[in-house]
Amino acid sequence: MPENTPPFSLRHWLQDRAYRALIGGLLLLPYSVRVPLCGWVVSRVVAPLAGYRRRIRENLALILPDMPRADVDRLVREVPDNVGRTIIEIYSGPEFIARAASLPLTGTGVDALAAANAENRPVILVTAHFGNYDASRAALIARGYRVGALYMPMTNRFFNAHYVKAISRIGTPLFPRGRAGLADMVRHLRGGGMLGLLVDQRMRHGAELSFFGHQALTALSAAELALKYDALLVPTYGIRQADGLSFQVVVEQPIPPGTPEEMTQALNDSLEALVRKRPGQWFWIHRRWKGRNAQHTAD
Repeated sequence: MPENTPPFSLRHWLQDRAYRALIGGLLLLPYSVRVPLCGWVVSRVVAPLAGYRRRIRENLALILPDMPRADVDRLVREVPDNVGRTIIEIYSGPEFIARAASLPLTGTGVDALAAANAENRPVILVTAHFGNYDASRAALIARGYRVGALYMPMTNRFFNAHYVKAISRIGTPLFPRGRAGLADMVRHLRGGGMLGLLVDQRMRHGAELSFFGHQALTALSAAELALKYDALLVPTYGIRQADGLSFQVVVEQPIPPGTPEEMTQALNDSLEALVRKRPGQWFWIHRRWKGRNAQHTAD
């Protein structure tokens, strides 16, 4: 067994069997049926059983305590619905890629991104668990941009094995967070590649920065990489549209150079502004505001 492989867990194995059965069955259905159906299953079945609804309510009570109860009840349904749609979209491979490939790039940072690509300048593409975080990656790869991705291996190693295969079908290279993927990731950046990563998870050794007016431990790695390799630091998002199936790919202006803390705070501010407009598309299930001394798990 590899050194970093988690020990066998019967609970994780059973969870994975259930997910495999659900995903396999849904993939037999037409795309326009399977995506909303998976959203419904995760929202109405998985979320109550897994305690997601309680966690969403707790986070909303902390961050948006004045939110009307009707809006809280709506988000308790919308957040896991978006999660379910995202999961099955990623597993839909060619069908999801074909839809993402046709999406236009919008936003004030599109020209800067194109210029960096033409100059073979590295770019750090920063996104979050919002909408579908792989929609922008698929759209950029379809345009010939060399986009790699840094990912956090999941605690459930059985699920992680086929999840990595699914995101690999959208595009490669992929780099696991930590020592294992570091050398390949650096080589990719030094060669003028683009690197996509998510910065909205709690990182135990991160900096205590502001997110929705509360301290949130946030990794500085995106900003540090940008400074070290003279890369653009660009927020980008795949925003789910009203039909529940399509997306708007937004590329924002690059974050100006500064200290890692200043640049990362700008990333937090960018995401916060987006979440305030569309709170149902962000992963309120994360334990985002746990303190530095709290036990960390990859949510």
